[in-house]
Amino acid sequence: MEFVYILGRLIFSLGSNIYQKKLSHQGLHPFFIVAATYFVLSVFAAPLLGMIKISQLSNAFWLNAFLASLFDVGGWMFLVMSLSKTELSIFGPLNAYKVVASMLLAIVFLNEIPSLQGLIGVFVIIAGSYFLTPSTSDLQTNRIVNLLKDKGVQARFLSIFLFAIGTIFLKKSVIFGGALSTMVFWSLIGFALVLLSNQLFITGGIKNNLQTSKKHLRTLFVIGVMVFIMQYFTLLLLANMMVAYALALFQLGMVLQVFAGYKIFNEKNIIRKLLVCLVMIAGSILVLFA
Repeated sequence: MEFVYILGRLIFSLGSNIYQKKLSHQGLHPFFIVAATYFVLSVFAAPLLGMIKISQLSNAFWLNAFLASLFDVGGWMFLVMSLSKTELSIFGPLNAYKVVASMLLAIVFLNEIPSLQGLIGVFVIIAGSYFLTPSTSDLQTNRIVNLLKDKGVQARFLSIFLFAIGTIFLKKSVIFGGALSTMVFWSLIGFALVLLSNQLFITGGIKNNLQTSKKHLRTLFVIGVMVFIMQYFTLLLLANMMVAYALALFQLGMVLQVFAGYKIFNEKNIIRKLLVCLVMIAGSILVLFA
């Protein structure tokens, strides 16, 4: 079943990213797209409350479910913001930096010193990202600088860092309360948090976005369904698999995103970006299995 969960997770993640990118180019604020996604999640989650024995959930579960929701809401907001500003075929390969973020978190919070193999893996990931964007001059060193200056790339790095932290609490939440309880309260708590965020950060308020979204209701619903299935598959994987192994398997999705960027959004340099994916996947494996 793990293969089914992994495949489903990759497919629904790709599908939601494609639709989110399309909507972000239709006048909808990225934060509103996330809010609409969480609304659909909460619609599916609310009827499942009757299947959960809430009184038996521990304080540890509630704390970890809240923290997972908090960091993941931020992660989703920056993710959709990144999709609105950068190519999908660049967005996808940057997924490899999740393992770099995980390594940094392990150094800071767990005092884990990375091995030589882990450091080589990080170097390989950085070397791969060096070739993601074309050089603007004869000085090839401009590639990394240009990549880091891109607002969409910056938002992607922020989303990766927030998701990496959120995954730690998500895993603990599954351990303390199970995948179903985590899914339900991750959705409901996340919806409350995202509404607050929209009220604070969207200029012009939610009303304007509601008007614009009327012709995109079906697409917003489809995104919500995809994210719900994707997230539940992720939780089932976390319940039965080490986080590091799950993250390693998720790296395969970057190849699909490069193909989607080429086929759907007519993005260029497909061969070079596919080769970059292979390099960054190799780096990710070196880090995760160091």
